[in-house]
Amino acid sequence: MDKLLLRGNGPLRGELRISGAKNAALPCLAATLLAQEPVTLRNVPHLRDVTTTLELLSCLGARVMVDEQLGVEIDPRSVHSLVAPYELVKTMRASILVLGPLLARHGAAEVSLPGGCAIGSRPVNVHLTGLEALGAEIRLEDGFVKAKAARLRGASIVMEMVSVTGTENLLMAATLAKGHTRIENAAREPEVVDLARLLNAMGARISGAGTSVIEIEGVDALHGCEHQILPDRIETGTYLVAAAMTGGDVFLRRTDPRLLDAVLTKLREAGAEISEDGDGIRLRMDRRPQAVDVRTAPYPAFPTDMQAQFMALDCIAEGSAMISETIFENRFMHVSELQRLGARIDSDGKTAVVRGVPRLQGAPVMATDLRASACLVLAGLVAEGETLIDRIYHLDRGYEVIEEKLGALGADIRRIRNQSGKVA
Repeated sequence: MDKLLLRGNGPLRGELRISGAKNAALPCLAATLLAQEPVTLRNVPHLRDVTTTLELLSCLGARVMVDEQLGVEIDPRSVHSLVAPYELVKTMRASILVLGPLLARHGAAEVSLPGGCAIGSRPVNVHLTGLEALGAEIRLEDGFVKAKAARLRGASIVMEMVSVTGTENLLMAATLAKGHTRIENAAREPEVVDLARLLNAMGARISGAGTSVIEIEGVDALHGCEHQILPDRIETGTYLVAAAMTGGDVFLRRTDPRLLDAVLTKLREAGAEISEDGDGIRLRMDRRPQAVDVRTAPYPAFPTDMQAQFMALDCIAEGSAMISETIFENRFMHVSELQRLGARIDSDGKTAVVRGVPRLQGAPVMATDLRASACLVLAGLVAEGETLIDRIYHLDRGYEVIEEKLGALGADIRRIRNQSGKVA
């Protein structure tokens, strides 16, 4: 199992290109199953979860072509299987996103109940309740969600909780449902808006994406198109925090500052100087960060996917801060690993009080999920001595060549490959 070795090496400086958003690419890849012609997606990030999704589409029979320019063409006309097997779905919760498209396009689907990061309960019942409202017959059997419907029909759906993947699944299914669908309490995330843009380019009739009420007028068929995946706001935020923690000066290009209002506000609170230039963001920090309180909530509030990174920043900041996690009940697993590096954190599971220390000390640590992995990388950038991070396969699910990108900014970081499976 690969590891990352970091040594604190001073300020990060330089320029980086931000990758396409994983959380936009995955639903967009699933949406290609709805089309009757090939769909081309641009700016697709090269990540483990994307590779798994492409394998899943190929397993269903779709023809997948990947070019050297971050482009993927999916031809769904050759789909011959409606079963998403456990072997692929177990590694990634987003696999549930093929359920709505398969059901709407082919009238049936069997999708294994998903796995993924152990960061708390992310139930699929909001997906299933919504699909039943659209007329699907659903059974849970042998670890699979088994759904069928001659043709889905429009309905008024009030989601009992705000769910990004739930909104995306229902949005995709409703595009081919007969009649009008209204989704209330819908997720407002930019990734939902990006999916709606793709679907509309394919011929869907969707309005209201980005608000809490989405309206869909069902159509008989969707056609092919070309679509550019939006930039990854979480990758952007992670590198900005890295620059702030190290007292650096970085420019991130091919991103979108409008997607990061809550994060940029908190970085300015911490003392960073931030300037926006079209599709670029520059951050300069010439002082020790000030501690900042964080409370996660659905978009447009502060994102749960940036909570761990800001906890790392608060660990070396001046003063004390309170971090409250309201989205997932099990997303403080990185606390004990940060404490191994000398962080002063008191946590009750939902709230953490972080008291900044002047410096952290390197030590062996273990990543527990994707964003916890990023948090430990950030901590390793400012720790004295060596920090060795185990189980970094989580990082490969959400960050494209993170060691190369940080290395280009001057970080002392390298991957230790261990193909034998023995401890490195």
